[in-house]
Amino acid sequence: MDTLLIDRPDPAIARLTLNQPARRNALTAAMWAALPGLLAGLAADKSLRALIVTGAGDHFAAGADITEFETLYATAESAARISASIQAAFNALADFPLPTIAMIRGACVGGGSGVALCCDLRFADTTAKFAITPAKLGLVYPFGDIARLIDAVGVAHARDILLSARLIKAKPARKMGLVHRVVGVDALEDEVMDYVRHVATLSPESLRVTKSMINAYARGQRADTPDTDAQFLAGFSSRDFGEGFRAFLEKRKPDFG
Repeated sequence: MDTLLIDRPDPAIARLTLNQPARRNALTAAMWAALPGLLAGLAADKSLRALIVTGAGDHFAAGADITEFETLYATAESAARISASIQAAFNALADFPLPTIAMIRGACVGGGSGVALCCDLRFADTTAKFAITPAKLGLVYPFGDIARLIDAVGVAHARDILLSARLIKAKPARKMGLVHRVVGVDALEDEVMDYVRHVATLSPESLRVTKSMINAYARGQRADTPDTDAQFLAGFSSRDFGEGFRAFLEKRKPDFG
């Protein structure tokens, strides 16, 4: 799609760019519908180690494309369909098996904030501005999206963000925990690429299993299960452990292939 671009800034790193810069990368129904398939294709690529999500031009994403609202929300049935499509896109990104990092400039509002919150990490420059604004439109934020926000910033800050619908600049967003790092405008891409290149040197199997355990905790799991026990123990017989252990003894960097 012209409005969703995938490129490889590094052989082990994919970048997904929301590409509707004339509309601050507002997400259309077609973009929401395409995201799960695009992400599934990337997840199947064994050479991939990390995914960057960003927006074209000066903004991350201004949310869902409001010019489509009159049609998409014309009836209860059509509203249910587009809501399910958006949630499928969010879930596909949140459940992506490898580390994901949102690279954020400018507006990160509404559904744009939802996309960013589905990423494991959020790096922003000083132009970034965040808001979650259903209260301005007479709408309600879905429970799953509220849960992701609370996981990121806690209940007190989530109340502030949602009940005020106010715009939050990058540095206050960092203090809340909404973003992990804030850097200067000219430093953002280098900061993100340095981080993901480091991630790309680590064990992909370890990262996949660790992320699945983090996601299980986020969904409410609070104790080991037979599955998590098995995942933990399987690590000791994995190829990655064999390589990592030998590399440590041989005082060299591991090559996880």
